[in-house]
Amino acid sequence: MEKFKKISGIAAPLDMRNVDTDMIIPKQFLKTISRENLGKGLFFDLRFEPDGKEKPNFILNQENYCDTKILITGENFGCGSSREHAPWALRDFGIRVIIASRFADIFYNNCFQNALLPIILPEKEVQKLMEQAARGRNAIFAIDLEKQEISAPDGTISFEIEPERKKSLLEGRDAIAHTLEKSDAIAEFEQKQLQSQPWLQSHMTENSPATSSAG
Repeated sequence: MEKFKKISGIAAPLDMRNVDTDMIIPKQFLKTISRENLGKGLFFDLRFEPDGKEKPNFILNQENYCDTKILITGENFGCGSSREHAPWALRDFGIRVIIASRFADIFYNNCFQNALLPIILPEKEVQKLMEQAARGRNAIFAIDLEKQEISAPDGTISFEIEPERKKSLLEGRDAIAHTLEKSDAIAEFEQKQLQSQPWLQSHMTENSPATSSAG
């Protein structure tokens, strides 16, 4: 997983509440298990007309925001189904930071597994940031995860994040990487378990794919 570095640039204000995962990435884009090329489907129904033309009023289609890495949005972002394609699509589009007053739990957890930083702030603070982001190219934001600070045009705001999640993003480690770090301890546990419960070895052999196919 890519390490999270300091992110700076313009921020796109998506002033919508209860944006669900089907709005983030519609069902027709869920046929793949690849994380690549999903950015084209991000907010598909909001970004495009039925004939494929871009909707000029949608924030991410506007010249000031088409290459943003920071999204500021309304409460309960990522609600609905638990599809992991939602953070995949955001990440593939280039989004690295999402700021909202509340996230759906599963979506929030999935973000950290995909090098995305979801920041929770009070609703009043989110609205202030949206107003500043509306200035477009004249408003530059900087997100410093190490310091847990958002540098906005009108001042600096601190945010909270669980220490372990912060460490994982800074070091670029997902849940699989955490597990692999404990591979020696896992192997030691398995060896001790087989010594104390040797019947497990025969049970595992009987139920292995090779044994099953041979029969």
